Amino acid sequence: MSTRYTKEFKERAVRLLADSRENYSSETQALVGVARDLGVSTESLRRWRTQADDQGAAGPQESVELKRLRKEVVELRRANEILSSASAFFASRLDPTRR
Repeated sequence: MSTRYTKEFKERAVRLLADSRENYSSETQALVGVARDLGVSTESLRRWRTQADDQGAAGPQESVELKRLRKEVVELRRANEILSSASAFFASRLDPTRR
């Protein structure tokens, strides 16, 4: 039995996959997790992502830059988490009423 999904649903699913990627240790786990949450097959979501990548295909130089920027975003978010935790820790040590 074949189920048809709207173009908007597919686009949102691919966007959700891209946004959720950092929450998983691998691309495959991200695909499985998001597909399960949406109630679609993993292969369908993989195909939709491939089609979206092909439609918005960047040149080789842009692709390298995009990968570098994505890696930098992940590193900056991790650093931001560390700084937020450290700030909360030191604030609680300086102000005993915050404990």
